[in-house]
Amino acid sequence: MRDAQRIPAGVGLANALVVLGQSIAAHRFILRGLVRNEILMRYSNTMLGVVWSLINPLVMILIYSFVFGIIFEVRFGHTAGASDIPYGIVLFSGLVLHVFMSETLLRAQSVILDNPNYVKRVIFPLEMLPLSILLANMVQAGVALLVLMTVILIAGFSIPATALLLPIVWTPFMVIVLGLAMIFASLGVFVRDIGQVLGFLMTILLFGSTILFPSDMLPELLRPWLMLNPLTVIVDQSRAVLLWGELPDWRLLGWYSLVALTVFWLGSWWFLRTRSGFADVM
Repeated sequence: MRDAQRIPAGVGLANALVVLGQSIAAHRFILRGLVRNEILMRYSNTMLGVVWSLINPLVMILIYSFVFGIIFEVRFGHTAGASDIPYGIVLFSGLVLHVFMSETLLRAQSVILDNPNYVKRVIFPLEMLPLSILLANMVQAGVALLVLMTVILIAGFSIPATALLLPIVWTPFMVIVLGLAMIFASLGVFVRDIGQVLGFLMTILLFGSTILFPSDMLPELLRPWLMLNPLTVIVDQSRAVLLWGELPDWRLLGWYSLVALTVFWLGSWWFLRTRSGFADVM
């Protein structure tokens, strides 16, 4: 089964997408079980269960809202009335994406080590493991998004029709995170300290994006560097369609999608090129 679903090294991007799609279709019931187990395992033996998936980001929102929104008086908004949207709401719209990316990559880097039986004793499509992590965190991100929309309505603001475009905006971000998850899932087997490095990296990505502050607060010379952060484009475009009621920048989103597909191909290539050595170091 593993060989049948293998993506040979050097294969083109289109074939990688096709083979991954075939693997998902062939193992959809296995994938569904993995996603379910991932969600349940995360909150097993806790009193509040899945409520923790909301408590953690909400606590972060309160802290950052106090520091940046009250002490430093940071304000977002480039259109009439946009600056009236509470800082906590604007922050949450970006923080959802950072939490999704952070939890996916941090969990993915240990997912192979946490499932040695799949590597050593069972013929199993190992690419399903990082994918299941991504899908489980997508469920949590969806719940957080519903909470955000509820807060927007409670605060007296309307949700614009452009919010229907949010799945289109988020799709390339999910693709790039999946590619990175495959890379770090493999690296986690060979480099056991990768989790510590990832923690620092995700902190850098948080403060080096437009999640906490608008780009116009930075000197103009530094603003282009924000575009190197995979969060910046998606955070800005998500706020455009969800909060500001604007259409996304289709050209920018198109370029981002090309980068996302490239990262996915590299992640798939790297994972399948290195997985034959997983059993040797476990």
